[in-house]
Amino acid sequence: MRRREFIAGVGAAAAWSLAAPAQQPALPVVAVIQGGGVARLAGFRKGLNATGYAEGQNATVEYHWLQGDYKRLPALLADLVRRRVSVVATLDTPSALSTKNANTTIPVVFAVGEDPVALGLVANLAQPGGNATGINFFSLETNAKRLGLMHELLPKATRFVVLLNPASATSASATSQTVKEAARALGLETLFLNASTASEIDAAFATLARESTDALFIQGDGFFTSRAVQLATLAVRDRIPASYSAREMVEAGLLMSYGTNFADTWRQVGVYAGSILKGAKPAELPVLQSTKFEFVINLQTAKSVGIEVPPTLLARADEVIE
Repeated sequence: MRRREFIAGVGAAAAWSLAAPAQQPALPVVAVIQGGGVARLAGFRKGLNATGYAEGQNATVEYHWLQGDYKRLPALLADLVRRRVSVVATLDTPSALSTKNANTTIPVVFAVGEDPVALGLVANLAQPGGNATGINFFSLETNAKRLGLMHELLPKATRFVVLLNPASATSASATSQTVKEAARALGLETLFLNASTASEIDAAFATLARESTDALFIQGDGFFTSRAVQLATLAVRDRIPASYSAREMVEAGLLMSYGTNFADTWRQVGVYAGSILKGAKPAELPVLQSTKFEFVINLQTAKSVGIEVPPTLLARADEVIE
C-alpha cells in the first residue's frame, strides 16, 4: 500500500471513530414541570429507577421550576412540543392543565389535588382515554381535615385567614369553597387574602397584623412551597400559628401540616413516566389515588408562639419536629 493511501485510510477511520458517538440513539427525555421552586424528587427518581430507567444513563430528565410564574408555561410547552420530548411530568394543577391543552400526542403524567375528571384531564379514572394519566393527591379533601386539626390545636382561635394564590385559579377557587364549608361546620370565621408574589405575601402579613386574626391557613400551591422560608419567617415573627399541606413548610418553621405524603406521590409519577418510556399507553394506565397522608407538628414553633400542643395531637402526629 502506498504511503499516501495508508494515511488517507487512517484519517478516514479516525474521522469515523470521532463521529460514531454522535450517531448513537438519543436518550429519551422526560420533562418535569413544577409551578414552585425545587421539589424533593428523590421519590420521582426512585419510581423511575423501579422501571429500569436511571437519570443520565438511559434517560434524560429536564427540570423546569416556574417559581410561581405560570406565564412562562406557553413558551416552555411550545419548546417541549417542538422537540417532541418523550414524557412530560407535571406536579401541579396549572402545569397539568396547560400541558394537556398544549398537546394531544406527547404523554403527560400529572399529579393534581383536584378531581382529574372534573378538570378535564381524563375521561374517567379507570380508562383515561387520552394522552394523560397520573395521580390525584386529594388536596381538597384534606383541606377540611387540616382545618379540623388546626381547630383542635387552637381551640380558642375563631378567626382564620386563608391565603390563596390567584395565579393558580382553579386550585384557589376550589380551596376557598372547601375551607368555607369546613369553617362553617366548625363555627369559624374566615378572611381570604391573595398573594402571587413575594411582595404580596409581605402585604398579606401586614393585613394579618391589622385584622387581629388568630391563625393562618395557606393553600397548597407550588408557589407557596417555593416561598417556605419567607412564610415561616413572617409567621414566627408575628407569632401567627400557620398550617400548610406539605411537610416542607413545617421543616422551614410553620406550626403544622396535614396532607399527602408527596415523596410517595412523586414516586408514583416516576413509575408511570418510566412505564410509558417502556411502551405503556397513558390512555390505558388508570389514574391513581393517594393512600399515604401525614400530620407533622413543629414543637419548637409551637413553643415560640406560645402554644401548648395537646398530648392527644402529639400522639396522632406522624412526625414531631423538635
